[in-house]
Amino acid sequence: MSGAGDGNGGSRVLPQAAPQREEVPSWRLLVTLGSTGAIAGLLLVFVYQATQPAIQAYRAMVLRQAVQEVLKGPERWDTLYVVDGGLVQELPAETDPAGLEMVFLGYHEDGQPIGFAITGGEFGFQDIIDLIFGYDPGTKTVTGMKVLANKETPGLGDKIEKDSVFVAEFDGSETPLVGVKSGRATGAANEVDMITGATISSRAVIAIINHRLELLGPMIAAYLEEAN
Repeated sequence: MSGAGDGNGGSRVLPQAAPQREEVPSWRLLVTLGSTGAIAGLLLVFVYQATQPAIQAYRAMVLRQAVQEVLKGPERWDTLYVVDGGLVQELPAETDPAGLEMVFLGYHEDGQPIGFAITGGEFGFQDIIDLIFGYDPGTKTVTGMKVLANKETPGLGDKIEKDSVFVAEFDGSETPLVGVKSGRATGAANEVDMITGATISSRAVIAIINHRLELLGPMIAAYLEEAN
């Protein structure tokens, strides 16, 4: 018996029908995606809540060390809060301190005030620059400056934190500060030599201090007057 051929004496293979693929209902896809997203979200929340105490404790430690540094080792300090345009040590009832701005008043061993440690942040060249500085309202001078966080250009803008000469310039400088380019200083007590190649970052540090004192200076004066 002869079979079907292809004209060349060989057998012809008949094509087979492709297997039918079962379509997945759209609702099942939505349920799967939703469940996966919910699980991922719960994991993120769990990790966030689990790590927050350690993160907050570390930030508090860094802040304590920074206050010590810019106020030159105070014996102790009071935490003051900015409330209704003034500084207070005791908060009104049911006031959450977490969302309030804080200022720190340091004291010598004899109980005499040293000055205030003030935090601030503004845009530099790349991103926000966060810093803390000490301020003596009696002499209207800065007692020290420390950059707490920055994302400025490595090797240039980040010198605002790493350049010890630049950082040391703020110790004893009168306010309001004036930034001057290298080689143009006149010797005035309020001048700060900006870092060559990082003038924007340097100017931002100076502006942060000046702007914070513009805002908080009258509050500090009023607090001291009331305390005396």
